[in-house]
Amino acid sequence: MNWISNVVPPKIRSFLKRETPENLWVKCPDSGQLVFHKDLEANLYVVPGSNYHMRCPAKTRLDSIFDNASYETIATPEVPADPLKFKDVKRYTDRLKEYRSKTGAQDAVRLAAGTLEGEKAVVAVQDFEFMGGSLGMAAGEAIITGMEAAIARRAPFIIFTASGGARMQEGMFSLMQMPRTTVAVQRLRAAKLPYIVVLTNPTTGGVTASYAMLGDIHIAEPGAVIGFAGARVIEQTIRERLPEGFQRAEYLKSHGMVDMVVPRGEMRATLARLCRVLMNRPAASVA
Repeated sequence: MNWISNVVPPKIRSFLKRETPENLWVKCPDSGQLVFHKDLEANLYVVPGSNYHMRCPAKTRLDSIFDNASYETIATPEVPADPLKFKDVKRYTDRLKEYRSKTGAQDAVRLAAGTLEGEKAVVAVQDFEFMGGSLGMAAGEAIITGMEAAIARRAPFIIFTASGGARMQEGMFSLMQMPRTTVAVQRLRAAKLPYIVVLTNPTTGGVTASYAMLGDIHIAEPGAVIGFAGARVIEQTIRERLPEGFQRAEYLKSHGMVDMVVPRGEMRATLARLCRVLMNRPAASVA
């Protein structure tokens, strides 16, 4: 019992007793450090103390990459919503509606075009919040559309990957996106345009087995898990203990699978520099 409940009238009591949102503080999975959510957002979802790179929303990613957070959204073609009439615990169409409402996106891949330090680029961002960034027909069409847009604009194509692999609800149609996107990469290469892949946490399954590992340059964010099968599955298959840090970005860089590991705060400048070099343009003048 306290003076608020005993003395203060109900209307004033409801004004004084405000509910505290549960997501004001975010706990770092690595260090356990609590970070105020506004500070985390301002630091592009990188925990200041531990430098742990948390999952970055697709819109935040695009805003941080393009000059003045200004870019043109590229529409993607519509695809059949449920080719297999799939149902497990719930209908696939209901799952799609749920994730579209949750993320505000039509599917797992968003496309945009703009400039990075004055350099033209077409950027695709795979959103892990949309069904684990799974590769389905819509995502495959989006990636192909993005590459075609890059060819039409004579601009580099950059993709930020984040996925658990192929989308099981679409079966064979999902698996067919692997060769389709691979063919699109070859078209980009034939046009002599740069293809830069930024591997974020996690990039696994069929995505790793296709377009995620076909870039001219592969960049990874610190600590990102990158691989085809999970470490536990590999250990059970080969019956051997895997090395420390296996499938992490730093391990893959030291073994030649990744070209560089770049912190999120340095990503925009790094990508702009690579675009200038690969497009054979002069360095930006310093005022």
